[in-house]
Amino acid sequence: MARLILPCKSSSLAKTSLSGFISSPIRATCRSSCVQNSSNNFFKYRHFLTSQAPLQRNYQFPYPSSYRAKETSRRFLCSVATETLPKQIEESKMDRPKEIFLKDYKLPDYYFDTVDLHFLLGEEKTIVNSKIIVFPRVEGSSSPLILDGQDQKLLSIKINKKELKEEDYHVDSRHLTLPTPPASTFTLEIVTEIYPQENTSLEGLSKSSGNFFTQCEAEGFRKITYYQDRPDIMAKYTCRIEADKSLYPLLLSNGNLIQQGELEDGKHYALWEDPFKKPCYLFALVAGQLEGRDDTFVTRSGRQVSLRIWTPAQDVPKTVHAMYALKAAMKWDEDVFGLEYDLDLFNIVAVPDFNMGAMENKSLNYFHNWTGNRVTCRDWFQLSLKEGLTVFRVQEFSSDMGSRAVKRIADVSRLRSSQFSQDAGPMAHPVRPHSYIKGAEVVRMYKTLLRSHGFRKGMDLYFKRHDGQAVTCEDFFAAMRDANDADFANFLLWYSQAGTPLVSVTSSYNAEAHTFSLKFSQEVPPTPGQPIKEPMFIPVAVGLLDSTGKDMPLSSVYQNGILQSLATNNQPVYTTVLRVTKKEEEFVFSDIFERPIPSLLRGYSAPIRLQSDLPIDDLYFLLAHDSDEFNRWEAGQVLARKLMLSLVSDFQETKPLQLYPKFVDGFRNILGDSSLDKEFIAKAITPPGEGEIMDMMEVADPDAVHAVRSFVRKQLASELRAEFLNAVKSNRSAEEYVFDHPNMARRTLKNIALAYLALLNDPELNELALHEYKTATNMTDQIAALAAIALNPGKTRDDILEDFYSKWQHDFLVVNKWFALQAMSNLPGNVKNVQNLLNHPAFDLRNPNKVYSLIGGFCGSPVNFHAIDGSGYRFLGELVVQLDKLNPQVASRMVSAFSRWRRYDETRQKLAKAQLEMILSSNGLSENVFEIASKSLAV
Repeated sequence: MARLILPCKSSSLAKTSLSGFISSPIRATCRSSCVQNSSNNFFKYRHFLTSQAPLQRNYQFPYPSSYRAKETSRRFLCSVATETLPKQIEESKMDRPKEIFLKDYKLPDYYFDTVDLHFLLGEEKTIVNSKIIVFPRVEGSSSPLILDGQDQKLLSIKINKKELKEEDYHVDSRHLTLPTPPASTFTLEIVTEIYPQENTSLEGLSKSSGNFFTQCEAEGFRKITYYQDRPDIMAKYTCRIEADKSLYPLLLSNGNLIQQGELEDGKHYALWEDPFKKPCYLFALVAGQLEGRDDTFVTRSGRQVSLRIWTPAQDVPKTVHAMYALKAAMKWDEDVFGLEYDLDLFNIVAVPDFNMGAMENKSLNYFHNWTGNRVTCRDWFQLSLKEGLTVFRVQEFSSDMGSRAVKRIADVSRLRSSQFSQDAGPMAHPVRPHSYIKGAEVVRMYKTLLRSHGFRKGMDLYFKRHDGQAVTCEDFFAAMRDANDADFANFLLWYSQAGTPLVSVTSSYNAEAHTFSLKFSQEVPPTPGQPIKEPMFIPVAVGLLDSTGKDMPLSSVYQNGILQSLATNNQPVYTTVLRVTKKEEEFVFSDIFERPIPSLLRGYSAPIRLQSDLPIDDLYFLLAHDSDEFNRWEAGQVLARKLMLSLVSDFQETKPLQLYPKFVDGFRNILGDSSLDKEFIAKAITPPGEGEIMDMMEVADPDAVHAVRSFVRKQLASELRAEFLNAVKSNRSAEEYVFDHPNMARRTLKNIALAYLALLNDPELNELALHEYKTATNMTDQIAALAAIALNPGKTRDDILEDFYSKWQHDFLVVNKWFALQAMSNLPGNVKNVQNLLNHPAFDLRNPNKVYSLIGGFCGSPVNFHAIDGSGYRFLGELVVQLDKLNPQVASRMVSAFSRWRRYDETRQKLAKAQLEMILSSNGLSENVFEIASKSLAV
């Protein structure tokens, strides 16, 4: 049974103030800094400010067709454990974390109706006054009221205006307990003193770079005041903020601004009211010196909503597209889901550094407004409901704004690189509690099964039933089922079973009977704590191609003794969804008058690993003809994986490496197909990543995989040199910068082609890359040219890296890209360069975003992180221990790079294990790092 791991005592943290707070987002309409608006994992600020921002100011944003949803990795203090910790860990110098099981959930004994907060922000301390209307769940009961609280000083407590004596309550390092509160509704007033300047955890209220910010998800509100810090306690909030006006001219919180004014001694105040109930993890406060971009949006009912994006002054010009994207998202949500924004004001706050990457606070986010805030999660085991549903909605928005096929490819690539590798390791866990990416895939399966109309009916019922409530994954399931009178059989297993299902398909054609059969078998591999699995409910979208490459009409399918007609209103169907619910199942198509080539799992209709008996020639046929663009891409990826695995075997046996001519021809055909979206072409000519290939090996061999992928790319560059040169030259543009899908796709293809050519290290091509760098008019082109130049060591590389830094050293987001580009380099011995960059004046170990760029970037380089001499492992191990004293959440993300150490050869296993043991033996280790490191060793 899965469980949550929550800390049971304070971490031993160095009292070092952090230089930053909110992680760089805007995610246009995105969850960003504490008061940040937007959807879960959506348009990071760094994307808007750097990845497509022009270098000149004569640009325009006329068309929102190339939005990209960037899903950030957000680690909460709660995670999944699935088996008993080993003895060696139990004897560690720290206490074991507290285990919380889903089966132990109990309704709260008390609910809160309203919460009035009053903050007196000071330079050394902050005074927080809270006034809460409390009522018992069962009238007349007198259970103890237990409030969560950490790192604060209790100044006073009153019930119904009567101050309590010390014997009337109990306070410890984690809780404030009222043993005998009134048995009916009462008013609870608490005054506490907190110290944001010393809050290095960046949870609760923190101060950094001269500004105050909150980060309360998942359990940060308890560091602000004593409260029932759980998501099923929903109340209406008001928040009054008082501060020095010269230091903190901007005062923001949730909801609508009700009142503001001047006070004595140079202070001022702002009073905010949120008319909708919310849990405390959605509370937000920002105070400081930020400047804004203002706009308005008129809702479909005619209400005018004020829109504001707040950033440091120098970043305001970079928010043009963010505002455009926000308005497009609001309009899209009205059109597609009938969801209208419900407040008078919408704020986004985007600042350089923030622990969580982004937040979705009420009135300060967009796509989470309904799927996360208006309807939230009952407990943290249900986290994947609000996160997965919102990620899905963001994916759909991005697909509608740009290329649906390209967006789907990007999402599936992310799923495979992150979730599938996790599913195969010690951190494997079900979608519930907190698998955002896979959670979005589960939501997508509902839509696949019910189609757009049925899915919308389910969403409408979900909001009708649960608006203003804290709910469970079962509630969403029930709404989808009931709205469509649907039979979903064992669908809920997706929420409880860990691991990636492996589905095998065999096909056969009966020429006499004109039938075509598909036999499916499925298994879910054992994962920690779940050795035996039940068959899953897997929707498989299928089409059949004839010998000319056209989709064949599907009239009927026979399954389990039942013949089902597939035609709709006498109209032919070319794609149908097969429901695979058993361990073994067969589907037989009728009226098939020639042997077809099946297009399986169209649109990637389920998050599974698929194995089929399709021969190589059929895969090439699908690559050339499939009408489903995702499957066309997938056919190329399957071919590339087969080829690369074969070459890895050759490399290990010291055989010469050779590239199949047909494989090269396939790439040539795609490059020359003018009917294809240029961004799709760029995706199609990119071979699978090294991590994906290693995941398919019994014993991962980073050196062999890197050598093979390098060989494949360089050989393609050599044989397709003319085609790549043409792609670079024909996709240049000296015209005014425009951010739209056609231009973005053009740049993407040009830069992929340039990267291929740079692999040849030819003087003429090196000059080409240098020319592209010097003539670039936007950051996308310039940093792509820089990356191409950086592939080859030498003076030119060093000079251009220095030139880039000198030009952009005052833009923190661009500098982070500069760090990441060098950290991810596969040049031999790059660990020394990364070690040197730790001492660079622009790097700060206390800044989460810089850590993710440099140290996280290095972990993304298999050849150097997994260096056979152990230098990469030692580098990370030492840094994790340092980071843990500054920011345990960031350190826990970094240590997860060790989680699959058993996948490698004995030498690497020994080296990685030594670092995990060293980390666990460190004094004062935080619960965050302890959990990841101990689980990694336990399996």
